Amino acid sequence: MVTVDQPELPAVSVVIPALNEEGNIAKLVQETLDVVPAHALTEIIVVDDGSTDSTPQVLRGMAEREPRLRVIRHGERCGQSTALRTGILAARSDVVATMDGDGQNDPRDIVSLLSKLGQPHGAGPALVGGHRVTRKASGAKRLASRVANRVRGALLKDDSPDTGCGIKVFWRDVFLRLPFFTSMHRYLPMLFRVYGFETATHPVNDRPRVAGESKYTNFGRLMIAIYDLIGVVWLRRRTKIPQIAMDTGAAARRWSLDYGAQPRIDETRPEVATSPARNAQRHETALNG
Repeated sequence: MVTVDQPELPAVSVVIPALNEEGNIAKLVQETLDVVPAHALTEIIVVDDGSTDSTPQVLRGMAEREPRLRVIRHGERCGQSTALRTGILAARSDVVATMDGDGQNDPRDIVSLLSKLGQPHGAGPALVGGHRVTRKASGAKRLASRVANRVRGALLKDDSPDTGCGIKVFWRDVFLRLPFFTSMHRYLPMLFRVYGFETATHPVNDRPRVAGESKYTNFGRLMIAIYDLIGVVWLRRRTKIPQIAMDTGAAARRWSLDYGAQPRIDETRPEVATSPARNAQRHETALNG
């Protein structure tokens, strides 16, 4: 009998934000359990961002049967970046993988991304982002995304061809040191680079949405992107700091709590900055004492 060695992968917490994804979330969670090697998968954390459909009931039923599934629910809609941060704060592993809750990201790509991730205190990327080479979205959405990526790339010069792709892997403690703002998930490669860390991209599969509908319109996506991009360009020009030494464990957790990282769950809307520039000013004050 021939045995095949499992690849040496870091333990990973998979964080999935979900909003009204009753038709997609169960399949995505089960796929992730099936395809990510058991020795690497610490947990799946689904953050329900105030869903008004049966998403909470679907997740509750799955969590009762699957001990590796953890479900966190926001009392109201707080946004994708806040939902991601809630899950990352709760994560037990030093490495986090993120995916969108609509099922368009393929969990089979997590292993490929993990294999490219650098060491926690050595060389190599601290973030590896997916690059959807062949998009399954509508023509209008693909065009809007292509234009947005080109404009963003020209301004930020972060060598990230598809920063909006939801599937990424990265070191948790680096993420928790970044300035938090609404929509920051779209700019993670740039933020990692500004803070002195290497990033990389890897081709990933893009799948069509099976159920439900997108939470963004093309116009709404464009307006948010323009607003955020102005603030992010400001942040990139203002931030001049040395590379950060990566703490792990209790030290990293203390850092996040000291800076008010933990949002309030199931009560009121977490207090977050409404623009990158505003929150960057807070973060600079904290760093500089």
